[in-house]
Amino acid sequence: MDKKRVLVINPGSTSTKIAVFEGEKPLFTETLRHTAEELAPFGRVADQFAFRKELILKALKKKRIDPATLSAVVGRGGLVKPVESGVYEVNDALRRDLTDAPMGEHASNLGGLIADDIAEGIPGARAFIADPVVVDELDDVARVAGHPAFERVSVFHALNQKAVARIYARSVGKAYEDLNLVVAHLGGGVSVGAHRRGRVVDVNNTLDGDGPFSPERSGTLPVGQLVDLAFSGKYTREQMRKMIAGQGGVVAHLGTNDMREVRKRAAEGDEKSRLILHALAYNVGKEIGAMAAVLHGEVNAILITGGIAYSTEVCEYIKTMVEFIAPVEVYPGEDEMKALADNALAVIEGKTEPKVYR
Repeated sequence: MDKKRVLVINPGSTSTKIAVFEGEKPLFTETLRHTAEELAPFGRVADQFAFRKELILKALKKKRIDPATLSAVVGRGGLVKPVESGVYEVNDALRRDLTDAPMGEHASNLGGLIADDIAEGIPGARAFIADPVVVDELDDVARVAGHPAFERVSVFHALNQKAVARIYARSVGKAYEDLNLVVAHLGGGVSVGAHRRGRVVDVNNTLDGDGPFSPERSGTLPVGQLVDLAFSGKYTREQMRKMIAGQGGVVAHLGTNDMREVRKRAAEGDEKSRLILHALAYNVGKEIGAMAAVLHGEVNAILITGGIAYSTEVCEYIKTMVEFIAPVEVYPGEDEMKALADNALAVIEGKTEPKVYR
């Protein structure tokens, strides 16, 4: 086989996206969706490993893709130590940190683990991650929190934010490194980043209670009320953590993390669903304004991406809030699958060297 085949695995909080590329050509792409009820029995993200891997193998079999024909398997990067942007080959240190999750729990931790497990059974196949969610380019001033016991950290949709920013830059005949952009990724989590000339100098921690709420994450909460609730005796530490990430946001308000269902209810006249939909958009608009301030108002464009960007109502609401700052471009879905495949291909075709995770 002349062209190398790459399996891409992109686990999100509410879905697992998979694709097989032959060279740069996608043979198929599929989204395996997971309801809150299906994921509820798993105490930790790592516990979902066998569940998600089995769904992936079944999907490959259905598409008549023999795993033995794969040259590489690449997974979305997880919550590991802060790293510079790039491609990392899965090694013992990376496996350990993806499994033990010392930096925190996130569905993307499963990407490298499943990739490595599948590649291990294929002679000559290699496993990678690329541009994990912990890519860290923050300005020092952005790390400072309001108390020395705390520090703001970089955890965001680095792969998609970077990919979409580069797509926009090409579309206007510019280099990504020459532009100032605000990029909002709206998916199972919401991250809004300030991109200053190729570096994400500030971004909300989309995982751990910062910024806008999302389908299943609470985002920034009133701190005093949160402290009172934590010490009320009504909730365990684990229950509080789930309230912040996993059982917060839209699913806490409406009982579903499926934004298609929320949009349907709102369209049918359910006022609470409409309010929550608008509140999500409102909070994203506020965060975009904050990131524009980080860039001193020098913003070439605002880019909205992710699954929720398919919602015209959400995007139009955000536009009414932020179009005075800069032009708004919408890129529904994400370009993460191709970005991951391209990164893996660059390594196995000898165009770049993978970085070593330590």
